[in-house]
Amino acid sequence: MVGTYYTIIQSFKTAQDGGRQEQAIVEGQEGWKEEGVSGHLNWTFRNDTDPFAKKDWYDIKAPSVFNTRNVGKTLVTRTQGTKIASDGLKGRVLTCSLADLQNNEADAHRNIKLRVEDVQGRNCLTNFYGMDLTTDKLRSMIRKWQTLIEAHVDVKTTDGYVLRMFAISFTKKRQGQVKKTAYARSSQIRQIRKKMVEIMTREATSCDLKELVGKFIPEAIGKEIEKSCQGIYPLQNTFVRKVKLLRAPKFDINKLMEVHGDYSAEVSEKIERPAEEIVGAAPEEAAE
Repeated sequence: MVGTYYTIIQSFKTAQDGGRQEQAIVEGQEGWKEEGVSGHLNWTFRNDTDPFAKKDWYDIKAPSVFNTRNVGKTLVTRTQGTKIASDGLKGRVLTCSLADLQNNEADAHRNIKLRVEDVQGRNCLTNFYGMDLTTDKLRSMIRKWQTLIEAHVDVKTTDGYVLRMFAISFTKKRQGQVKKTAYARSSQIRQIRKKMVEIMTREATSCDLKELVGKFIPEAIGKEIEKSCQGIYPLQNTFVRKVKLLRAPKFDINKLMEVHGDYSAEVSEKIERPAEEIVGAAPEEAAE
């Protein structure tokens, strides 16, 4: 077996440092390697085959709603027999920073999850799978002298995706307030939470998934919640904290191509063969 060695290793302790040492004495022929022929012997198996020799790199393509389309690369074992490489790629979930997808460091507090839906050549076409705030951003917003308000709701988009959305917000001092605390009453918290659920439901059920992701990027839903709750209690740091994909409709390649914009034109192009070439080839085939 080329590149494979069966190794005998001599392990012994020295009186000076008490550590284990290994000493190679003779290297045999035909891939056999003999080490340490005296003392305590251990048989080990070493495979020198490069594990990357049987793998291929695939490009990851983000939906067209993001500014950066080439997210990165992923590795998969190439097709062997009945084991297809594309089957190992479909369903992979990738986590990307929104700052990389939008080329804007101001969005570094947001993580986006993308799932591979289809493979075209060496390109993996992905779709939105979830969203979350980074841990450091979430912990930096929690402080004393304010009230934390959270809400969640299950919504269904017009194209059949069922999502669970989580919102978070914090109270702040009123303009000109001297008192250092900004605690909301229980009745105010219930009103604000009800407003959160209403706004998230309205914004999500009136559009498809692609348009909804477009609302997540500029924090449009969080700003709408702050504006609507201004009369109840002033709010700050209002975000859609997390989005989970609960259920997706049956896979449709045409809808995926719409999510990726004009990507279908880049993948393949139909070429019409001239009619004279087809007619001219007939006599040659007949002569044969």
